[in-house]
Amino acid sequence: MNLFRTTAVVLALTCGLSSMPAVAEEVVASSASGDPLYTVEAPPAYAMMGDLIFARPLLIAATVVGAAAFVVTLPFSALGGNVKEAGEALVVEPGKSAFVRCLGCTKSGYKQD
Repeated sequence: MNLFRTTAVVLALTCGLSSMPAVAEEVVASSASGDPLYTVEAPPAYAMMGDLIFARPLLIAATVVGAAAFVVTLPFSALGGNVKEAGEALVVEPGKSAFVRCLGCTKSGYKQD
């Protein structure tokens, strides 16, 4: 009888945990459909704090390291003819995410209505 109960509990937990992503997907879809408090333009406070403490310093460091890598690889990029692409990927994109993106937002740039 003990083996039966253990198997039933493991089966119930497995089925319950396997259905969690589907439930989470429904919650995200329903909250993204028009709740004005939790949209991309008005992120919650914990997203802003995480962005301020973790993401921004890392993005600024990535911009500085990318600029250094761009300068070092500039002769090779010039020979290959992709200076613009290298500059975009190494300097502009991290810099845009660090300095133009609103605090807590996931997309760079200003909101255009």
